[in-house]
Amino acid sequence: MAARSVETTGPAETESLGAELASALGDGDVMLVRGELGSGKTTLVRGAARALGVSDPVTSPTFSIGHRYTGAGVTVSHLDLYRLASLEHEDPALLADYLGPGRIAFVEWPQDAHAELAGARVCVTLSHGGGDRRRIEVDELPRADQTDRPR
Repeated sequence: MAARSVETTGPAETESLGAELASALGDGDVMLVRGELGSGKTTLVRGAARALGVSDPVTSPTFSIGHRYTGAGVTVSHLDLYRLASLEHEDPALLADYLGPGRIAFVEWPQDAHAELAGARVCVTLSHGGGDRRRIEVDELPRADQTDRPR
């Protein structure tokens, strides 16, 4: 997945981009989703979840930390860490049901220093572009098994 910048003109295009990005994800992958309030983070995740076979309504998990959905051969996890100032004092198992083999996870408001998120594959940053427009930056993150390899 190459780094790129995209501008969408409405929710349908943002969902479509989410679906396109999901097609490059596999078992155990994590996508970090950043952006200010109302920038379309859940809309992007909804499109990704649909592409991964989720038919249930995909809503923001702000008040429950996370939702898990059954996709086509994979559990789709959707986390929102907005309400957590830090994960440092949280139960270490808080994210265990959402991350790992058999799952693809989308994490809104990720905490930079959280070890479980260190292996994230992609970081997507959304920002308001006026009206329904969104500027979306997609960055592939180095995989832990690639950090020691020469480039």
